[in-house]
Amino acid sequence: MSHEFVMPGKVITGKGALQDAENEFQTAGKKALIVSGKVMERVGNVKRITEILEELNIQYAIYTEITGEPTDVMIKEGAKVYKQEECDFLIGIGGGSPLDSMKAIALLAAEPDKTIADFIGKEITTPLPKMIAIPTTAGTGSEATWFTVITDTKTDIKMLLKGPVLMPDIAIVDYTFTLTSPRSVTAAPGLDALTHAVEGYTSKKAQPPTDTFAISAIKRIFKYLPIAYKDGQNEEAREQMALAALEAGVVITNSSVTIVHGMSRPIGALFHVPHGMSNAMLISKCLAFAKDGAIERFAFLGRAIGVAKDTDFDVEAADSFIKALEDICKECEIPTLEEYGINKEEFMKVIDKMAADALASGSPSNTRKEVTKQDMINIYKQLWED
Repeated sequence: MSHEFVMPGKVITGKGALQDAENEFQTAGKKALIVSGKVMERVGNVKRITEILEELNIQYAIYTEITGEPTDVMIKEGAKVYKQEECDFLIGIGGGSPLDSMKAIALLAAEPDKTIADFIGKEITTPLPKMIAIPTTAGTGSEATWFTVITDTKTDIKMLLKGPVLMPDIAIVDYTFTLTSPRSVTAAPGLDALTHAVEGYTSKKAQPPTDTFAISAIKRIFKYLPIAYKDGQNEEAREQMALAALEAGVVITNSSVTIVHGMSRPIGALFHVPHGMSNAMLISKCLAFAKDGAIERFAFLGRAIGVAKDTDFDVEAADSFIKALEDICKECEIPTLEEYGINKEEFMKVIDKMAADALASGSPSNTRKEVTKQDMINIYKQLWED
């Protein structure tokens, strides 16, 4: 069986990567649309981009209306700005939401007569404007994926769009952007990256190159996420987490995600839980369910991170890895649904819809075990057990 393996056109990593990428800005186009959020503007990260563009005499417009996880309304407005300002390339700076938004805005800029919903379930092939992705969190890996997730405000469904044209042309991964991230923006994105790597490694679509990236990311995250969470100014931990997020993004682009992401998106869409947070809430219970479909792989991970011995039976090593997932989520203080403030009665009312939406997303089918709607209903209910 053959495999396809894709990455961004160019990746620039390390301290000072932004300054070292001047040539990429110069050759990208004549006028950029900078896609970001108000927080990025307030803390000065957008200014770091505009100062470079001004030095290079490159025109730009700014769209910082990405609040929370992106919706079709935000994307439509962003595409309108892109057209009105006569931009010809895009720069996304921020966490996963601005980067995902940049991709979707580029799509509507190239397909002005369509809506985001028109692309659900299709592989997007329309040529898009050049895109430069600059992550400021270590988590989503959106700088290295050909996916974008946008919420449909009419149906409360998170729409997964995919296609190789959504892969950023340039990824600038400068970990210094993450040094100011608060604990909440360290934990949830970091565990999102962990989810990507573990799901990609245990996916039916895993392949040798993705295995290499996944194992590397998982080992980095277990070692360095707790350090970054406790000491945000630890540059080694921040750099290692930025690399892990990039690796994990490459993994899911090429091997996809499984049951966790399938079940996570509906929680985010209906209860507005940040994506990385809902992944973390689900990861140990979902993967405990998936474990016996890929015992050897979960066992390998248990040994790789040092929570299992070479002499342990695979079942024991796999269980140890699942326990390690629970432990790292506790160490990063991930709340339960109840602690987050979600009403149990309201949650139970929509479990059937969430399970149906999760199944329809296609992600659970990548699990190395059959996943039914009832299986996911059962797991959603487990989130409320002691």
